[in-house]
Amino acid sequence: MTEQLNVGFLPLVDACLPIIAQECGFAEEEGVTLRFLRDVSWATVLDRLLYGHSDVAHMLAPLAIATTLGRGRPAQPLVAPFVLGLNGNAVTLSNNLADMLTRSEPDRLCDPAELGAKLRDEALKRKAEGRPIRLGVVHRYSSHNYMLRYWLAGCGIRPDEDVEIVTVAPPFTADALATGEIDGSCVGEPWNSVAVDRGVGRIVLATAQIWRRGVEKVLAMRQPVLDQRRDAVERMIRALRRAGEHFVDPANWEANAQLLARPEYLASDPKLVLGAISDRLVLRQDGPAVHYSDFMFQHREAANFPWISQAQWLYTQMVRWDRMEYSPADAASAASVFRPDIYRSALRGFDSPLPGASSKVEGAVTGTIGAGTEQGQLVMEPDAFFDGKTFDPEQLEEYLAGQS
Repeated sequence: MTEQLNVGFLPLVDACLPIIAQECGFAEEEGVTLRFLRDVSWATVLDRLLYGHSDVAHMLAPLAIATTLGRGRPAQPLVAPFVLGLNGNAVTLSNNLADMLTRSEPDRLCDPAELGAKLRDEALKRKAEGRPIRLGVVHRYSSHNYMLRYWLAGCGIRPDEDVEIVTVAPPFTADALATGEIDGSCVGEPWNSVAVDRGVGRIVLATAQIWRRGVEKVLAMRQPVLDQRRDAVERMIRALRRAGEHFVDPANWEANAQLLARPEYLASDPKLVLGAISDRLVLRQDGPAVHYSDFMFQHREAANFPWISQAQWLYTQMVRWDRMEYSPADAASAASVFRPDIYRSALRGFDSPLPGASSKVEGAVTGTIGAGTEQGQLVMEPDAFFDGKTFDPEQLEEYLAGQS
């Protein structure tokens, strides 16, 4: 007899692992059944989770932290024992703005620093004219918001002063571009590609260019669910790990694109989903597919391991952009959301590398290196931030002091 877990999700390609785990039988082999609850905004995904309509959720990593800290609503402790993927987002600009900034090479992703310098000049010009550039993100507490702000600030653009940043739910970003409500967006796939396919925007940057191994979505749940259903959660983690191995195998790409595109999941064109899965994006309408390796990152290098240092980086961005006072207690609470102990417990004794540490200096890997493990072998590749900076989780206050 299998145990059912209700899974909240948004129609995004990075909801892939739970869907594949269920549809390909990995969940059943672990004795769990996954029932999916689809929503159109992160606010409703969170509401369903907090009110018990779902047991676990495909969740923005910063939103799990913000909920635990009581940002915007009464605090409720959430835990994230599994990372569903790294990056997989892009920056898409309106055709007019993209033409202005990138007209010489429309069929390549831009250099972040070069594009940022051009965007800064245009943003200051338009601000002086009283028509500021407006950029959309999927939620206030999202990696999209923090990645975009980190990039803008690193290029001399002051978010909320030189440009406006507003919230647009992922399925509506192409509509917002089409109506001129926004001049650009940072969103996950397939919604960048939908904007390109409709001819209302151009992809100019991948978030993997801002932070090569930036944390994105997590499997989130309320602490009581973990306490009461720990065994089922660990079995689900094993199923998700197998789904990740299946997902990154090129032999499965086309079938997985067809699966994810189905009406009950992404309700999208399979060719757009396939582009994200295969790291090949069409940047402008009718343009060629452009390859960018590791655009989505779902399996290698302990991609699913909940590094506490990544949760701490997200906390520093929350402090920075919410203009909060740094609090050691809040920093500890934010770190406690990511649960590497549960990940290890679920996969110990199975064919999966387990890092020996739970934190690392983010952005410090410049080449291919071996990492210490409790189990198996682990190779790490470059994880740089675009500005060359690093994040040491042992020096949070010093890091915050150095942010402009």
